[in-house]
Amino acid sequence: MEKLISGIKRFRGSSYEERKKLFSELANGQSPEVLFITCSDSRIDPSLLTQTEPGDLFIIRNAGNIVPPNVRVAGGVTASIEFAVAALGVKHIVVCGHSDCGAMKGALNPGALTDLPHVKDWLEHSRGAVEAVRARHGESADALEQVTRENVVQQLQNLRTHPAVLAKLATGDVELHGWVYDIEHGTIEAYQDSSNSFIPVEERYQQFMGE
Repeated sequence: MEKLISGIKRFRGSSYEERKKLFSELANGQSPEVLFITCSDSRIDPSLLTQTEPGDLFIIRNAGNIVPPNVRVAGGVTASIEFAVAALGVKHIVVCGHSDCGAMKGALNPGALTDLPHVKDWLEHSRGAVEAVRARHGESADALEQVTRENVVQQLQNLRTHPAVLAKLATGDVELHGWVYDIEHGTIEAYQDSSNSFIPVEERYQQFMGE
């Protein structure tokens, strides 16, 4: 806690003052362009990773960067997606997984989650990714890496079950993106729908790399 309080003091003394005009504008509303769905893992910092400012990203975090399929019973993830898309009008939705993901380790080995029943139930949303990887590759040595990628693809599919997202996709007003972040190397791979594969983000978004 001492580290947090010290950080608040530094924020008030420097970062806040440097961005005072920005915070004054944000005090009256927000208009983020991107809904960023990622893992709760403490090693992931979306704003640091993308070098964005407050107000740029509308962020949803949970274990395993999961998007449950749309159902009549509302949940926090579903409500946040609906708000971001229908009310805030975000133009892009990013689902970002990451290396060494504890949630994906749990999805691969649910038997180890006996003492974490809620986590075990939550990770049922990733079971399809695990089964798909095992069907294609069996019990491969890089199963965690494969499941991490497959899970991102599955959550992109789940996003399409949400009415607000589906409506915007139909009119071309929103675009879906799947990323996997490598913690050790600081690199990102992005899903390319045409090849059903993950490629370096620089290659996937060449049109923006020259800016």
